[in-house]
Amino acid sequence: MTQNFFKIEKTTSGKARAGILTTDHGKIQTPIFMPVGTVASVKTVHQRELRDDVKAQIILGNTYHLYLRPTMNVMTQAGGLHKFMNWDLPILTDSGGFQVFSLSDSRKITEEGVKFKSHIDGSFHFISPEKSMEIQRQIGADIFMAFDECTPFPCEYHQAKTSMEITHRWLKRCIDWCEKNPEIYGYKQHLFPIVQGSVYPDLRKISAEFISEQNAAGNAIGGLSVGEPEEKMYEITDEVTNILPKEKPRYLMGVGTPWNILESIGLGIDMMDCVMPTRNARNAMLFTWNGIMNLRNEKWKKDFSALDESGTSFVDKDYSKAYLRHLFVSKEYLAKQIASIHNLAFYLDLVKTARERIFAGDFYEWKNAVIPVLKRRF
Repeated sequence: MTQNFFKIEKTTSGKARAGILTTDHGKIQTPIFMPVGTVASVKTVHQRELRDDVKAQIILGNTYHLYLRPTMNVMTQAGGLHKFMNWDLPILTDSGGFQVFSLSDSRKITEEGVKFKSHIDGSFHFISPEKSMEIQRQIGADIFMAFDECTPFPCEYHQAKTSMEITHRWLKRCIDWCEKNPEIYGYKQHLFPIVQGSVYPDLRKISAEFISEQNAAGNAIGGLSVGEPEEKMYEITDEVTNILPKEKPRYLMGVGTPWNILESIGLGIDMMDCVMPTRNARNAMLFTWNGIMNLRNEKWKKDFSALDESGTSFVDKDYSKAYLRHLFVSKEYLAKQIASIHNLAFYLDLVKTARERIFAGDFYEWKNAVIPVLKRRF
């Protein structure tokens, strides 16, 4: 199965490419954006809406959060995350490393793993590379990530190097555990290692080469989009994709704005995820083909035109700007749902259009023309 996991269908004169990922829960057309469903739910959006209106092909679950709640006892009794949340398309889980990294005041990292305090009840837990793999086996995602340490920005060189090296040692332990412990739900899971090294080109080169040598089904780039300048993110991504195997899918973690996504595709990235479309939607910020709208602005109070005439979701045609503004001002929960469906549908339309432009042969010209429009606020 791993041999047929990824097929590149179209390349460009640059590094952008279009392909197909094949999992036991379905095929994924790349480049792809993956909505984040942290606790077995993409916030405010029903699974039926994700499938039918957003056109999501794959979503994310979060190892750290699902481990703490509902717990793996519940997860395994349910038959894995797909059955638990009634989602029959592909799922990717992160390793829990980023969440542990964000708990800097309540965690301790050693060679063996990470001891941390639950944000729910204050109880202490320990996750090792082996434990992360065990949890992700029990969750049952189609794609799962090796346990890593994600460094902050800024980060001193020595800290970045130490962190990268422990991530590499942990990766070996993850691979060893997976080889000895097969899947438990009857379908294939694909392990992705993660390139680290902060913003230091020499460390990123070392990490990318080490990750490439593991011959995994796909590879991820972590530790970016954590506060560094956009240009530095692009620079590091470009350097890493020059090293990672061309025949394997490349996943840039935690990215990003619509223009970040298009620039990353141009640098050879196939998969991306971010909480931005739903988080910003809950705060009345909508991304559109015409730019960025703040639906709380007074200017929309009597604008009865469609929410987004260029949009692809039913909400874009069924509701007006004035109505959605009214819901936000009135603090109605429906406002967050409508806005989230819109933003997610826009993100999926964005990568679908990028894919079409790759096939048409004019991706880079289109990207350079559309990005200034996407950044505009109106």
